[in-house]
Amino acid sequence: MRSLKFPLFLSLPMRMYVGLRRPTRIKIIGQELAGEVEAAGKDVKLFRKGDQVFGTTGFGFGAYAEYICLPGEPKEMKGGLAIKPANMTYEEAAAVPVAGLEALHFLRQGNIQRGQKVLINGAGGSIGTFAVQLAKHFWAEVTAVDGTGKLDMLRSIGADHVIDYTKEDFTQSSEAYDVIFDVVGKSSFSHSIRSLKENGRYLLANPTLSQMVRGRWTSMRTSKKVIGGAASHRTEDLIFLKEFVEAGKIKSVIDRSYPLEQIAEAHRYVETGHKQGNVVITLEQSHKT
Repeated sequence: MRSLKFPLFLSLPMRMYVGLRRPTRIKIIGQELAGEVEAAGKDVKLFRKGDQVFGTTGFGFGAYAEYICLPGEPKEMKGGLAIKPANMTYEEAAAVPVAGLEALHFLRQGNIQRGQKVLINGAGGSIGTFAVQLAKHFWAEVTAVDGTGKLDMLRSIGADHVIDYTKEDFTQSSEAYDVIFDVVGKSSFSHSIRSLKENGRYLLANPTLSQMVRGRWTSMRTSKKVIGGAASHRTEDLIFLKEFVEAGKIKSVIDRSYPLEQIAEAHRYVETGHKQGNVVITLEQSHKT
């Protein structure tokens, strides 16, 4: 969003939304947060002053700030807001909403059944780490694909098998999967389709225009389904994730934390592509993230 680098089919509408040459219409970016309610309007029923909350602002943005004003009713929000998991810090809770909701959305689209084989490509990032944990709790056999430095972490959060993409291309193996969730969109489309079992599902978190067109054709002509598109961010799904966290079924993977004053450096680090899980911005003064 900050760089305005989008797939071709999204470029013009997104630039119309945020600004043609730079994000001039969105003064404060950031989509996920955790913090304490400082005040609530007289008609707000769900939250009150002092509540510890977490959530996502969706395309309303504005989370990179010490304070933010949000609607008090879920149906009015562009994202979702809920009481923070009791067993998480603000830092851990702030990492859940966007990535957790994206992972939950796509895995539900995959209609995973007990014992099925699920491969997650790009498993070591924010969406991927939640996807690994959620797929395990949907009783899948999970293969996680990422770089060398992330493999131990992926084993620690439940991956049954790991593949180092720097040494092995999973699409060249004879192994076939019921679901392939490509978070990063860097695997070969045709080779990934070949790596699916009959009636398998190929989930694309960041599809290109070409992948969308080829995906529709594949879905029409074969038993294999290609699923992409935007995930919905709903409060009821955020509450579902909260319950999973409190039950000890999922956790946030935090690579680094930066104070708000170093947010540019945080972005530089994320853009190296080497982070494990999430990078968090902390607001020490007011204990919000």
